[in-house]
Amino acid sequence: MRPLLVPYHLDDHLPELDIPVDASTTIERELGDGSPWERMARLYDAVAEDVAATARHGTTPMVLSGDCTTSLGAVAGLQRAGTTPSIVWFDAHGDLQTLETSHSGYLGGIPLRILLGYRPELISDALGLHPVEQRRTVLVDGRDLDPPEQEFLGTSPVRQCPVAELNASTLPDGPIYLHVDLDVLRKEDVPSLVFPTEGGPSATAVDAALAEVLASDRVVAVGLACTWHPQCGSAERVARLCPSLFG
Repeated sequence: MRPLLVPYHLDDHLPELDIPVDASTTIERELGDGSPWERMARLYDAVAEDVAATARHGTTPMVLSGDCTTSLGAVAGLQRAGTTPSIVWFDAHGDLQTLETSHSGYLGGIPLRILLGYRPELISDALGLHPVEQRRTVLVDGRDLDPPEQEFLGTSPVRQCPVAELNASTLPDGPIYLHVDLDVLRKEDVPSLVFPTEGGPSATAVDAALAEVLASDRVVAVGLACTWHPQCGSAERVARLCPSLFG
């Protein structure tokens, strides 16, 4: 894999963000004026270009950043390279909110919904990002869902799967974009998470599930959301806990 560091949380630069693997490239941009969506579109366009170039050379890109919205650039890049990816999304949260349903308005709570086609005028149109089919999307864990997210999943073909039940038969068809928000791990395992969530699977179970996805030989890109406070030791802990990704 080719690790690509995007040291941002949304459009905020995180120059001290530590990650579990050495990056071969770091993408940093002057984002200029405009709305957060406009600023992120400039950043994610650069991400998409790097991902597309890497994929065209037959190498699997691994995009590491401080949140999950960078997935928009990663998937757009795969599509630019001619790939129509499915999604396997490891996360303690759903990331399926909308601006209309979110009480907090936190933009990091909606990227999976955007990938599935929500309001393309926000950023998808600028990136040339096409919706991923809901039936080809699996949310792994998602133990902390807001009521609107639960309602969406109740009527959507998106599948939700506990970590322990993920296996070859539950994976979607086609090439896979594997997204891992590392808050899928228990807060006891990664104590400096920005949005820690009670409960959750053991690190051993998460690593086994990741190994199952990687063993499919269909993973065409990996997105890692390093959702922790920088320089608190989380990167080193995660590198030890998830040898399937970093071993």
